[in-house]
Amino acid sequence: MPSLKLSTGASLHYEDMRRNREEIPVILLHGMLGTARSHLGHVMDWLYGEGFDVIGLTLRGYGESSPKPRDFPDNFYFRDADDLLAFMEAAAIERAHLIGYSDGGEVALIAAGKFPERFASCIAIGAIGNFGPELRSVFQRMYPGEWISDEEKAIHGFSDAAKFTGEWVRAMTRMIDAGGDVSLSLARHIACPLIIMLGRSDKLNPEHSGQRFIAEAPQGKLAMFDCGHAVHDEMRGAFYDITLRHLQAASPS
Repeated sequence: MPSLKLSTGASLHYEDMRRNREEIPVILLHGMLGTARSHLGHVMDWLYGEGFDVIGLTLRGYGESSPKPRDFPDNFYFRDADDLLAFMEAAAIERAHLIGYSDGGEVALIAAGKFPERFASCIAIGAIGNFGPELRSVFQRMYPGEWISDEEKAIHGFSDAAKFTGEWVRAMTRMIDAGGDVSLSLARHIACPLIIMLGRSDKLNPEHSGQRFIAEAPQGKLAMFDCGHAVHDEMRGAFYDITLRHLQAASPS
């Protein structure tokens, strides 16, 4: 798989599944400790089988993307959104459909709000764009990262799970301390059709926060599923159905 060195200083690895570079592709963004293939591989393959041009992007510091190790400054979501736009510039992609999962979903919401002219549609899975104070203890339970496997550490090029999770928790709690607005203030600028997909058992992403975001987005919809965080894995059939209809409606005829 190729990689692109970007003006932002990142070098992003990506999976290019395009037949026709004149078509609007679907760009997919993974979550924490993932890559495009490990978190969204079956979605990429399914979309390609449905006739879409697909790009699976691996965010900086994960998998074969650099710089390493992955770090989490307070603005890391915005940094990833800037990487995404720099990637589109480097790859000569004028517009794209966007699907993001978890942390990648937060990046997708920022990108769609910050650069609305560049996106034909957006789906955010397990992402809400605003963090209430009730999430502080939920985020803090991610530390010290004993749940991270040795294989995951090797794939992503770090050895200290406590440092990795500690930086993430620190950034997330600082967002809460600053009022919890990740991309909520950008929601009104999202010009494309948007679906936020949440599982009712997802403790990281409460339904009321998703509703708050959708209320600000001109073409926003909230889809709730009887599952946990990974809607696209746990409710695959329903996810495929809603996603296909969403993309078809947003695609040029």
